[in-house]
Amino acid sequence: MIEYVTVSDVDTILGAGWEDGADKDAAVYQANAYLNTYRFKSWETQPEAVTHAGAVLAKESAAGSLYADSSAAVKRKKVKASTVETETEFQDGAVPQSGAMKFVDSLLAPWVAKRSSVQILKRL
Repeated sequence: MIEYVTVSDVDTILGAGWEDGADKDAAVYQANAYLNTYRFKSWETQPEAVTHAGAVLAKESAAGSLYADSSAAVKRKKVKASTVETETEFQDGAVPQSGAMKFVDSLLAPWVAKRSSVQILKRL
């Protein structure tokens, strides 16, 4: 696994106490695991935005919200008082996203390699 951010990086960017009593090493490990799911453009030196995104991810991990369970958004809810009937319909593929994760997406967007749907086949 590629190490995009270290505990030292997160301490420098966010200052002391960012982990709020959680295990720093475990939080940074989860942040790196998350960053390893991306396919980045090549660079000679890692962009500061990627390191900063890793720090934010580590803080989210320490708070327990990086890999937290989430519930789907409710599309429609029906409640009937007589003979007690309830019905809940959830939106397909709807996943709530925190402001911190939106910030991470914004930081990483310029560095994420776009996937092409065109493949060139080479004939032998």
